[in-house]
Amino acid sequence: MTLSKKRLALITVALTIIFFIPMLYLPESIIGSRADHMLIFAPKILFLAMTAALVIAFILAFIIKCDFMKWQAYSFNRFKHLLKLLVKRDFIAKYRKSVLGVLWSLLNPILTMLVMTMVFAHVFRFGIEDFPVYFLSGLLIFNFFSESTTAAMGSILSNEGIIRKVYVPKYIFPVARVLSSLVNLAFSFIAFLVVFVFTGQQFQWTMLLIPIPVIYTFLFALGMAMFLSSLAVFFRDLTYLYGVILTLWQFMTPIIYPVEIIPERFRPIYGLNPMYHFVDYFRELVLHGRIPDLWSNIVCIGFALASLCIGTYVFMSKQDRYILYM
Repeated sequence: MTLSKKRLALITVALTIIFFIPMLYLPESIIGSRADHMLIFAPKILFLAMTAALVIAFILAFIIKCDFMKWQAYSFNRFKHLLKLLVKRDFIAKYRKSVLGVLWSLLNPILTMLVMTMVFAHVFRFGIEDFPVYFLSGLLIFNFFSESTTAAMGSILSNEGIIRKVYVPKYIFPVARVLSSLVNLAFSFIAFLVVFVFTGQQFQWTMLLIPIPVIYTFLFALGMAMFLSSLAVFFRDLTYLYGVILTLWQFMTPIIYPVEIIPERFRPIYGLNPMYHFVDYFRELVLHGRIPDLWSNIVCIGFALASLCIGTYVFMSKQDRYILYM
């Protein structure tokens, strides 16, 4: 059986329609209150149905293209040492010829936090309790996403010399950039803990679950990295446009302001922003000592898997044409 792009798209649409009606009858602990306005409730169900359809269609593609996937697994195992070298190279290159070196990973978020605290806590006065920790917790997650996707976007083009000379699985390059950003996040988290202790915050046992929102964000960023690195080969202007998109995206994510200042009628729009959910999940664990409910986890998993599936599919379907546009 051959699985063309058109057939895969039709399967995904059909599965979405099939899943939509049964999901209307899921318990409210999963889908939320049925008393919500239909403009809020219906998109929730559609989101669940589309996510389930995407994942199943992706698994189906894996099964039908099993020989292709076995080859990819073999290639990854063969070149995993290269992945480690690329991650190490990116990390070293970031701080090369810098006097303080890796200490900038600790100082940068702290200095940024000091500036933003002075501006927003004392000038604009949003009235956020424990603003330094609130701000830095959102900044950590968003900066990881921003840094990883921006770096990965040009990863194919910047490694043109390697790609032209020898065979290398091309997805190695965006994956390496995202992993490098994950290493930077680990150092930035140390700075976050310094601020956390300095401001006299109480440690919550839920902080042990911090890897969960980090994994959600990592999978979402990885999918976006694969998608953007593929498109950037064909549309070079994307590298400039994406900076503008990220700026808008950051202001649409409640990092420096509380979501409560947004009028109630516009709140559903914020639900379409994946970074809002990842940041909120992280803050629930760190600031409030609460484990987000089942719906919050489903939304985060849905965005992460949808991004990963779409990004991987686009990357794999276009990778044979990259060499023609370099």
